[in-house]
Amino acid sequence: MTGTDDDVPNTDEEPARPSGLKNPGAAVRGVGAATLGLEFLVLLLAIQPLRTLVPDASGAAAGLAGGLALLCLLAAGLLRYSWAWTATTVLQVLIVVSGVVHWMLGAVGIIFLLVWIYVLNVRKTVLGSAQ
Repeated sequence: MTGTDDDVPNTDEEPARPSGLKNPGAAVRGVGAATLGLEFLVLLLAIQPLRTLVPDASGAAAGLAGGLALLCLLAAGLLRYSWAWTATTVLQVLIVVSGVVHWMLGAVGIIFLLVWIYVLNVRKTVLGSAQ
């Protein structure tokens, strides 16, 4: 009302991000990497109980848990690539299927699959359609 241009947006500025984050891609990658890092630790810590509870198949169960843990760590480092998000979703399903060896691996897989679905939802919300 005073005749100033305060009400007119400046077109030289960057468009507003819906998330308000300075670098939303890096933030989402950090959330995904933290989730996979936690899953890595849980799978590593599951090796000893598997060796104790499944004496007849302890080598296979422990090896499977260790291999899946290493895949989680590898996936955490690759999240900068868009295909790695899909590959990590497949990894989560693979961990659920590993419940065939021991139900504990399947339970860990189900929990982290649900967490991963939430991370994907956060990624979709923060990044919008520009994934």
